[in-house]
Amino acid sequence: MQFEPLTAISSVDGRYRTVTEPLAEYFSEYALIRARIKVEFEYLIALSEAGLVRQFTDEEKKWLRNEASFTVEHAQMVKNIEKEGLDGIPATNHDVKAVEYFIKKQLAATSLTDVAEWVHFALTSEDSDNVAHALLLRGAIEEALSPVSCEIGQALDALILEHAETPMLARTHGQPASPTTFGKEMRIFVERFRRQAGQIADRAVLVKFSGATGNFNAHMVAAPEVDWRSFSRAFIERFNKKEGIRLELNGYTNQIEPHDTYAEMFDNMRRLNTVLIALSQDIWRYISDGWITQRQKEGEVGSSTMPHKVNPIDFENAEGNLGVANALFNHYSNKLPISRLQRDLSDSTVKRTFGVAFAHTLIGFKSILRGLEKISVNKDAMLLALQRHPEVLAEAIQTVLRKEGVEVPYEKLKALTRGREVTLQDFAAFIEGLQISDEVKTRLKSLRPENYLGLAAEIARAK
Repeated sequence: MQFEPLTAISSVDGRYRTVTEPLAEYFSEYALIRARIKVEFEYLIALSEAGLVRQFTDEEKKWLRNEASFTVEHAQMVKNIEKEGLDGIPATNHDVKAVEYFIKKQLAATSLTDVAEWVHFALTSEDSDNVAHALLLRGAIEEALSPVSCEIGQALDALILEHAETPMLARTHGQPASPTTFGKEMRIFVERFRRQAGQIADRAVLVKFSGATGNFNAHMVAAPEVDWRSFSRAFIERFNKKEGIRLELNGYTNQIEPHDTYAEMFDNMRRLNTVLIALSQDIWRYISDGWITQRQKEGEVGSSTMPHKVNPIDFENAEGNLGVANALFNHYSNKLPISRLQRDLSDSTVKRTFGVAFAHTLIGFKSILRGLEKISVNKDAMLLALQRHPEVLAEAIQTVLRKEGVEVPYEKLKALTRGREVTLQDFAAFIEGLQISDEVKTRLKSLRPENYLGLAAEIARAK
């Protein structure tokens, strides 16, 4: 069957392709091959600058660093070398070796043909591969996910600013509890979300670049005069920018970098997604209660049989997709730091699925953003729901009575309120019968659920 979005096995390349397409720059086979070549070319330049290879001209360096010149057709040539051979090059059945042979073939048509045998000098496939994957992960997070996460934060900031003082009934254990404001509740999610996003953005990813078992064995035989540990540290530093996720050399590895920092990153991603799942579920509940309304999209059908419905599909979609992503991130964190002895290849196939987890994450992010753009807070409904539960004032009253020296105030309020409906009039009569000052009585009688908000608005707006 011919491949197209309608025939794709995975929804991330089918139904959601228009959403996930930006990730093809980082998680496609083409992107991985291109990144491996980038690492190999930069290594050639580093060898030249270290004096191991003849000095390259500026034009030669420019040619080596011109990623845009690498096309899908070039990537197909690499795949052909791997699977069936090409122009006299036998099939390698090895993806990184195919990249090496492709590079040599390309160099043969340039002034760099004399340095072709320095390609992949003293390296193992994991040296170029793990650096390539780290670059792709960084690019996906910084270029594809971070802009959308910033938009989510901005959308929530707008809700916070608008509704910092909008009274809302809180629920603990699902039961009516001391009131809050809608803006303050959204502020909680923003702070949780940004904390995780900040940790992702500020972290370092460890990589290795030290040969077959991490000891620079071949390096030292071929060029013992070079300080290879310093060389490798400086080489990895070439890929870093002033800000953002950094690549750092791990000086203590076997054939593969142990992937502990991958696990840390994916645990961060999982926590980030979990915050958004919690947000989606709370918004879903507020919509169910009628406290939040959704703007209808012209022509959109809410239910196949019930014409009146406007379903919270964006938040449901986000919850489902983020859950799938988290299942994969959890597997990565559990699996990748474990490798038998100096290495096994089970990590390789797992790393090829990174794009699936990030795709479901991006779908979830976009769904939440779309949902937030549709919603409006129904202040009247929130206020009415709050006013139906004057019993939430019991906490305030018993706390004031403790301060005033009244005996067993908690128990008195418990007898008044638990298991029965109470009114403001019931509270007023109760307060009037207390042996406390008139000033305190007046203050307690003035309490209403909608003004019993503590510092909620202040917390929502806090810098």
